[in-house]
Amino acid sequence: MGPSLHPLLDNGLTKGNDKFSGGVLHCHCRSNPVRVAISGNVLHNHACGCSQCWKPPGALFAVIAVVPVENVKVIANMDKLIILDQNATILRHACKYCRVHLFGRIEKDHAFRGLDFVHVELSDEKGWQEPQFAAFVSSIIEQGFDPTEMDGVRSKFKAIGLETYDALSPPLMDALAAFSAKKAGKL
Repeated sequence: MGPSLHPLLDNGLTKGNDKFSGGVLHCHCRSNPVRVAISGNVLHNHACGCSQCWKPPGALFAVIAVVPVENVKVIANMDKLIILDQNATILRHACKYCRVHLFGRIEKDHAFRGLDFVHVELSDEKGWQEPQFAAFVSSIIEQGFDPTEMDGVRSKFKAIGLETYDALSPPLMDALAAFSAKKAGKL
């Protein structure tokens, strides 16, 4: 069986619902959890192997998606939220007690400003867009994963129908490159 990619991926993908209207994310605190309402479905849901995204215990990857900032609203226990790294591009808002990331927001001039990064696994509702690809796959090596086992990881992703990248998906990388080209006056 090998290591867990992520609990949402280990037994294959569950197709989302194109008409899904959103739900509520909650941290892992047993009492007074932080609750964040997400209106509408997410976009670009993906497995992420970077070292910054929150991962459930034992998982090699996070599962994270984006949603417009205006679709995200903290509805309970906002006082429990902290920003983990004020200098990061993505300001990850996490519960200061259980350390679960509820959303990540970009405040600086960036191609993805206006989108929040969210973990749909923190919702009890079903129907969220299923993961579309795996990003930053080689980054798990930097976190101590045996590089000789990477073919097995990529094979597991392929078996469930996800393409693997060592950056973001090509359309998202194109968006980043286009943003930089526009800023530089080349487009």
